[in-house]
Amino acid sequence: MTDTTVVHLAGQAMLIIAELAGPALAVTLVVGLVVSLFQAVTSIQESTLSFLPKLVAVALVLLLTGQWMVGQLVGFVEQLYASIPGLVQK
Repeated sequence: MTDTTVVHLAGQAMLIIAELAGPALAVTLVVGLVVSLFQAVTSIQESTLSFLPKLVAVALVLLLTGQWMVGQLVGFVEQLYASIPGLVQK
């Protein structure tokens, strides 16, 4: 296995990680922004107020996209396992 192969595999792994984490992070960002705007408008400065809405939003995202995420991860691992014989040098 060459260093180019290792870098390529690492790049693929980071890409799949970003792809899988993206929906949850985007929803958390939007919910946090909405809660922050609500706090600014109503002058409520409770720091724990944003935790529950973010938790519920991430749970919903994982519920809706969890099957797709597992499918993507399983596909990546299957592809990785299938490429092992070609990666081993004699």
